[in-house]
Amino acid sequence: MLLLNIDYVPGREVEALGIVKGTVVQSKNFGKDFMAGMKTLVGGEIAGYTEMLTEARQIATKRMVDEAAALGADAVINIRYGSSSVMQGAAEVVAYGTAVKLR
Repeated sequence: MLLLNIDYVPGREVEALGIVKGTVVQSKNFGKDFMAGMKTLVGGEIAGYTEMLTEARQIATKRMVDEAAALGADAVINIRYGSSSVMQGAAEVVAYGTAVKLR
């Protein structure tokens, strides 16, 4: 599956099949959440949350691709990501774009 964050496929015509999305709510365990809280006292990257969001983006992307494949798409264009905090230590990540058939 071709994934692009531009709204066309260079050199190809596309037939839009519709919007597809994947979403996930991801959290870290209490121990890692506690350590992240301690890290905020001294500053720096909170690696546990970076890993959590990276994993969440991967899951959301796979779900979006699965939805596009079910429509018979060859590609998803104009891909975007969004995230929001659901609660302390948990985040929602959504991946969305336009499923297209290549000609």
